[in-house]
Amino acid sequence: METKIKQSLWADRKFLWLVFSVAIVAIFEFLSLAGWQLPTRVALPFFATVVLGIGYRTIWHGLRALARLNFRSIQLLMVIAVGGAFYLGEYPEAAVVIVLFTLGERLEAFGIERSKSALQALVERTPKTATVKSLEAEVSVDQIKVGDILVVKPSDMIAMDGEIVSGFSSVDESTITGEPLPKDKHEGDSVFAGTLNMHGYLEVRVKKAAKDSTLSKIIDTTFNATKAKADTQKFIETFSKYYTPAILFIAVLMIAVPTLMFGESFEPWFRESLTLLVIACPCALVISTPISIYSAIGNASARGALIKGGKYIEALGRVKVVAVDKTRTLTYGRPKVTDVVPFGERTREHLLACAAGIEIYSEHPLAVSITEAAKGENIPFHRAENFLAVLGKGAKADCVVCYDRAHLIGKLPFIREEHAVGEEVINRVDALQREGKTSMVISADGQVEGIIAVTDELKPESKVAVAELRGLGVECVMLTGDHHAPAQAIADAVDIREVRAELLPEDKATAIRDLTAKYGPVAMVGDGVNDA
Repeated sequence: METKIKQSLWADRKFLWLVFSVAIVAIFEFLSLAGWQLPTRVALPFFATVVLGIGYRTIWHGLRALARLNFRSIQLLMVIAVGGAFYLGEYPEAAVVIVLFTLGERLEAFGIERSKSALQALVERTPKTATVKSLEAEVSVDQIKVGDILVVKPSDMIAMDGEIVSGFSSVDESTITGEPLPKDKHEGDSVFAGTLNMHGYLEVRVKKAAKDSTLSKIIDTTFNATKAKADTQKFIETFSKYYTPAILFIAVLMIAVPTLMFGESFEPWFRESLTLLVIACPCALVISTPISIYSAIGNASARGALIKGGKYIEALGRVKVVAVDKTRTLTYGRPKVTDVVPFGERTREHLLACAAGIEIYSEHPLAVSITEAAKGENIPFHRAENFLAVLGKGAKADCVVCYDRAHLIGKLPFIREEHAVGEEVINRVDALQREGKTSMVISADGQVEGIIAVTDELKPESKVAVAELRGLGVECVMLTGDHHAPAQAIADAVDIREVRAELLPEDKATAIRDLTAKYGPVAMVGDGVNDA
């Protein structure tokens, strides 16, 4: 990620020109301080070209401010400083002033543009049209009304918030809830814009207009947040409104008092006042804040954290509690086999081989976790045929290796629909569920052969990060859209003492307000738009 960020920065042509210009004017500035200068006939056009080529926008805004007698403009002070430097023959100084000022503005703008880019990519991927059943045609989401019935086919992105009126499917809601596994959806269940219909055919009654959808609200909130400026930025803008007129007033006094009151010569005091204007140009002050903010944003981005503006960088220093998402923040967001529990005479290897042979025909994340576990242990898959996926429940298939050919694999309720299940199996599934694990039961010929349990894989650095934050006096609270059992299991593993589970984005916003009222400033750490 760090390499990608650097490439995007160095691909910016204006930034490259600014860096090149800084290097050039810095060389001439050092030579000037050492006593070597270009001849005036060469220096004047050369540095004038640099100033106009790099800082033409600043000069234009400064001249407009002068025409409007807006003496509070920082660009006006820059123009006067540059003009004064040329009058004094300090051409390299004029170039340094304008180049550094322009570089600071470019760095600030680039940081904000990059902060918006990840969210903008999601906006561009969201569906712009949807199929309305009554019209049998695709219609722009802006024209779809509340109450319209949308047709959502397998692998389609759901375009509007709504309620399922027909069909059932698995829906990937990770963009909204952060939950890693697709969620089974039936008639009467709610679905969200920006989520992915995995397998089944759905008809969805629209409950909210496009502009009011959950995803739209998240996007609007995040874009509005990027406009918030840091307190330091606000201070500098306020400061410049008073600083610029004050410096100009002092410069005028330096000319007026000696010449009008004491009869001094105009020329030397005019030069002194110009020197003051050049020296007083707040180049370091102007560039310090954007560079500091840009560096912080860049370092955080290189480590996978998106910071929306300087305001939030300053706020980090006051944080008392960090609210953390679970999926893909504390965990990798992918299921991993943790338990293989055979029953009867079956072995672990037999159970994995048979289950993997069936699940190889499925693209469900749970199925992939089983096949990956078998591959990782170098267990050859049993060959299966007549595979049949039962949406939202499991799968059926015939294993050509096993004596009992007909197999079932899936959730416990699915197995119990087909045949009776012993108390030992039910108790073991309940125990695994209390540990935050998802269980899949494998049966053949009316007998349970075993259980395979999976859970979201914990990142090894998560526990260390929580401990280091606590060492800094900052507590962690988990806010997640996942179910309470797996959330609590992860919290126990990393020593997080407070957990709030099964939260939608608006619920997380409410939780943040509650935590802020209880503890003070709160930071939220998450992996995507649902946490933004």
